[in-house]
Amino acid sequence: MRHNDFIPALRFHQLTRFYDPVVRITSRELRLKQHLVAGLGAAPTTILDLGCGTGTLLTLVRERYPTADLVGLDADAEMLSRASDRLNTGARLVQGDATEPELPEGSFDRVISSLMFHHLTRDQKLRALRAVRALLSPGGEFHLADWGAAHGTLMRLAFVAVQLLDGFETTRDHVRGELPELMRRTGFSDVELTFRQRTPLGSQMVLKAHR
Repeated sequence: MRHNDFIPALRFHQLTRFYDPVVRITSRELRLKQHLVAGLGAAPTTILDLGCGTGTLLTLVRERYPTADLVGLDADAEMLSRASDRLNTGARLVQGDATEPELPEGSFDRVISSLMFHHLTRDQKLRALRAVRALLSPGGEFHLADWGAAHGTLMRLAFVAVQLLDGFETTRDHVRGELPELMRRTGFSDVELTFRQRTPLGSQMVLKAHR
């Protein structure tokens, strides 16, 4: 997947500037990300945010871990520009491909990702998961926040709005609840659901797994 070969936030580059307010209004984004950050453990020293977007998750991580070495990677140059404007945290921002990140293997205690994986096809998800596992140091953890299997019929119907915007192929694994199995298939162990919530557009979750 090349830097220009990805589904932008809200699908169209022209809508990128509206991403943060739209996500804030239509989903319980802050609560989701707070739960992800709370599960990172006592003192990780190196953290990669895969698909860091505008830097909202990195901001929360910096507040909790002021001395950690933070890296944010995203394929979208405009998103990285907005993250740079937001962050005065010393985080290093890198434009790159989640399926082939040009970062040293084994160099992160934690890799985190929020609301990015539903932009990837099944093949891209598997490649990104293998890349994440390679980037983690022994004993490292991956924490993934994204859309998950619907709580019920109403949540499933609500999620159609997300699928119309971001694509049915890329979101199919999410609504079917297949992300945990994809993580196991790519070598992760102790995959567990640590948080789940309902939103106006469907069900969201946080998954945790070990390298």
